[in-house]
Formats: sequence, C-alpha cells, structure tokens
Amino acid sequence: MSAAPDLRVLSLIPPMTQLNTPYPSTAYLTGFLRSRGLPATQRDLALALVLRLFSRDGLQRVRAAVHAIALPDRGIASRQFDEQFDRYLATIAPTIAFLQGRDPTIAHRINTRAFLPEGSRFQSLDVYVSEEGEDPLAWAFGALGLQDRARHLATLYLNDLADVLRESVDPRFEFVRYAEQLATSQPTFDPLRDALDADTNLVDELLRELTLEAIDAERPDVVLLSVPFPGAVYAALRIGQTIKRERPHIQVLLGGGFVNTELRELTEPRLFDYVDYVTLDAGERPLLALLEHIAGKRGRQRLVRCFVREREGELAGQVRYINFAEPDVPFEDVGTPTWDGLPLRDYLSLLDMLNPMNRLWSDGRWNKLTVAHGCYWKKCSFCDITLDYISRYEAASAKTLVDRIEAIVAETGQTGFHFVDEAAPPKVLKALAQELIDRGVSISWWGNVRFEKTFTPELCQLLADSGCIAISGGLEVASDRLLKLMQKGVSVEQVARVTRAFTESGILVHAYLMYGFPTQTVQDTVDALEYVRQLFEHGCIQSGFFHRFACTVHSPVGQDPSAFGVELLPLPPSPFAKNDVGFVDPTGTDHDAMGEALKKALYNFMHGIGLEQDVRRWFSVRVPKPKVPRHFIGEALQRVH
Repeated sequence: MSAAPDLRVLSLIPPMTQLNTPYPSTAYLTGFLRSRGLPATQRDLALALVLRLFSRDGLQRVRAAVHAIALPDRGIASRQFDEQFDRYLATIAPTIAFLQGRDPTIAHRINTRAFLPEGSRFQSLDVYVSEEGEDPLAWAFGALGLQDRARHLATLYLNDLADVLRESVDPRFEFVRYAEQLATSQPTFDPLRDALDADTNLVDELLRELTLEAIDAERPDVVLLSVPFPGAVYAALRIGQTIKRERPHIQVLLGGGFVNTELRELTEPRLFDYVDYVTLDAGERPLLALLEHIAGKRGRQRLVRCFVREREGELAGQVRYINFAEPDVPFEDVGTPTWDGLPLRDYLSLLDMLNPMNRLWSDGRWNKLTVAHGCYWKKCSFCDITLDYISRYEAASAKTLVDRIEAIVAETGQTGFHFVDEAAPPKVLKALAQELIDRGVSISWWGNVRFEKTFTPELCQLLADSGCIAISGGLEVASDRLLKLMQKGVSVEQVARVTRAFTESGILVHAYLMYGFPTQTVQDTVDALEYVRQLFEHGCIQSGFFHRFACTVHSPVGQDPSAFGVELLPLPPSPFAKNDVGFVDPTGTDHDAMGEALKKALYNFMHGIGLEQDVRRWFSVRVPKPKVPRHFIGEALQRVH
C-alpha cells in the first residue's frame, strides 16, 4: 500500500505534555511516514507555548492581564508579580537560557538568592532550614551542586509565574495537566464545548498564533494531533478550532493515548467541529489508510479503526466507526523515530524534586524509544489489558533496536535514552544490553520493568554495564494477598531481592505504589507502608510514588468486579469519554485519609527522614500496629533461593 506522496503531513504535540524532552508520538509517526517515502514534519507547540509565555514579550502580556483585574480582586501571586515586575522582566530570558543549558554561568547569580524575585513557591525551602540556620539546600546539593541548586531555584521561579497565570489568565493552567478536568472521563462533551466557545484568554491567543505560524511554515495538507493525556485535549481542540476556522482545507486527525483509552465508544458529533477523523490504537495502519483516502485512492468504507461524522444520507451528522480489517504494521517495520524539526536545544531541564531518581522525569533531554509494543505479562487486574497498547505484544530484535539507537544518536548528538515500554521484557533487555556492549555503543538508559525473578544479580550487572542508570517498576500494594489478587506475579520478598540486585549494580530504583485497591483494609495499608519503609531502609529502592487506584472499564476489575469483591456504580450515558468507573468497596476504608499519610511518609523516606520510626506516626487518624515483622525485608535479603 502506498499513500499519495504529494500529501504533506504535519504532526503536532499539543500543550501540555512535558518540557524537558519531546513527547515521542510525533517522532514515531514522522519517522514511520518518512520510512515510507512520505513528506512528514513535526512541531512541539507545548514547548513553543511555554517559551512564548515565559519571555519578555510574554510577561508584558501577562502583566496586562493582571492590570485588567481590579486591584482588590488580584491574587497574592499576581500582586507580588506586579510589584517586582522589573525584576521578572530582567531575569526571565537568562533564566530560560540557563534551564536550556545555554548559559550555565548565571547559576552563580541565581544561587545568591538575590537575583531572582521570590514568591510563595520559595517558602518550601524553609522546611529544610536547620536549627543552626544552615543553607537550606546544602543537605541536598552539598558544596559541589552549583548547577543543580540553581536549577531547583529557577524551577521554583517558573512555578511562581505559573501561579500568576492561574490567578490572572487561566485558572486551568498547568505545565503538564492543562485543563485536564475538562476531558478526564467526561461522559458529556459540554464542558469542553463551553470552554472552546468561551472568550479566548492570553494562553488561547498565543496558541492560535503558534498554530498559524506552524501551518504557514510547513504548509501541510494533513495535521495529526497526538493527545496522550487528558491534559492535552483542550489545547489540541483549540488547535483544531483554529485550523478549521482559518485553514479549512487542511484535514485534521486526532489520535493518541487519551483517544485509545477514553473515546472507544465515541458517538459525540460535536467533536468533529474541530477534527475530521479520530483513530484508535497504533497509528501506523490507520494513518496510511486515511492518507490514501484523503488522496482519493481508497474508499471511505476501507478506513481502519477510524471514527467519522457522516456528511450525507439518513445518518448525516451521526458518528460512525469504520474498521476495515488489515494487519497492523509489525513493530520491527515501523522505522526509526526522528526528532528532526523539534528544537532539541530549547527544552527546559527542570528540577522539581530533589530526589535523584524522580528528577529523571523532568531533568535532561532523553531520546524516548520503545523496546517492545505492548506488555508480555498482560495479566494485572488494574491494567487496561483488553486494549491494543497492552494486549498486542511484539518485540524487535536487538540488532534492530541498536540500529535505531545509533541512528538517533547520530541525528540528535545525545546518548540518553528513556525506554517507554509498559514493562520492558527481561529477555529483550538482556539481548539489547549484550548487543550494545558487543558493538561498543555507549549510552545511558532507563525504563520500566516488572520486578520478576528473571532479574538476577548477574543480569542487573549486565544491564548496568550496558548503560542502565535507573529502573522503575510496579510494587503496587506491598501485600502478598493483594499482589496475588492483582495477578502481579511477584511477592514482596521477591521484589526486595530484585530491587536490591539493581541497586547493588549501581542502578537507581523507583517503585510505583498503589492504595485504594478493592478489599484493601486499613491494616493492609499500614502493613504496606511498613514494607515500603523497610525497602527504603535497606537501600532496595530510592524513590516511589503512591497512586490512588482507579477502576477502568477496560481492566479485569472493570470487566468482572464481583471477582474482586466490589460493585460498580452505574455510568451515565456517555457519548464522549468513558474510562474511569466508580465502585463500592465493602471494606468502607477511608482511602483519602490513608493517601495523605502515605504520600507524606514517602516524601520523607525519599529524603532519608523517619526511616527508623513507627509508620503509624504519619497517619492523622488512629491506625492499627503493623503486623509485618520489623526485620522482614532484612531477613528476606539474607535468604538464598
């Protein structure tokens, strides 16, 4: 199959995704299209929007928005911004340049604490001040962390400015989750439609300007909007709105992770006022079919995994799903991602969290690459295992992967890789590591795995020798009973030994943790936190994050709730998004109260605080004593299996 080569395709990353590195979906699709000889380009409007806002001209426009609000109605952050505006104007360009790695010497001035204006976000530093009045950041960065210390201060400075935007421009503004409440599991399109019909604000106006600049520069026939998260939906539809109003001849396609999980039962015709087509799951095959259709070489009935709004006949105005059966493009043949067209030197290395593992998500520009499509385990009861991005597992050969790695390094000049798999297979990682070593390819890499027994000390050392610097994986609820119910295929004792093997090889370990799983009691929660405390105490993990369990309609819990002891709440009719579903848990546990304690404890554990203390101290409500032996993890590490 060959799509019309004269169709120009532009892939856009809509706000907001991330600021330190490009979200990889457009790089994948652009690389794939070019491998088929098609003219394809890409732009990151998320980064472009932030750079336009946080510039001298942008701050002038933000100040005008502040002045449009009566003085008594201005928020604290906005008043402070206005009072110190000259300092913000003088410091914004050098601070952005510093975060881009263009001007490292300004770190000396930033670290004086007299250069940047300081708003409420800097108050977080007060918690680190010792009784002797020592430098509040010395504990984290020591005497040599000049650049890191300044990057953390500069990040606080940007967070202060984000507070100003929320107060005076758009209360929905976030660097990552912009206006996500308009899209997350929304049964009706009304909130999004109302927001899109409302008067535009400064963020909307800048996004319109950037959209037209990209369109006029690239002159595409087709625009792809890749929407990975709910926090990118509103801006994506603003982009579509601009194109439909001002460049209506351009065809707009919508796809990505949000669409694949939440819009699978789409019947809302109003969405098609902003886009022409909506595609599901892996985008390569649907995109080729659509390009042939747009070029007049394929009939509408032969589209693949595609929603359309009927234009004529009895069904005019209604949404129809078309799925002509064609095999997906094998993962081995999807081509090499390309970052050509993305301004790699302009991304911002931020430092929100001082923990060395957590910082990887926001600090540094990583080439993102997938080792295998889907998940080789695909059993976890909380996961969307019925969907393509999990259920269709395909791996590429080690040779192909290293060929892609070498091509990406040659293109970008950067050797850091983040493997973005759901769970990278140990067998593939072993072959990949050996291929990297055999070919003398030196990179740094990190990614997500399952903490299974296959990761022996020998394999962990091989991965470290190949460049692995960090690993993340799901411990979820540290309870053998609940891990079995989840069908994780691991035990707490096994996780302890595997994570210790990673850390002893010099690899940082991050644990994904969960609370609120069906039938989880207060006792389970306290016991889980005790296990986590011991894992930190013995150096098995260096960081973690507690997520509140959310039941989705595509997971085993959502498909068969009775097997997990819960009852689903009925969902309203949903022409738009459908994913999260509420449930009644007979245990009646107040998971909100539990979650606050868990997150507080974990934050302190990551900074080495409170590791010797009773975990009950973190809870604001009375909880039972842990039933876990206090030396369980230590003894497990001494046992040989």
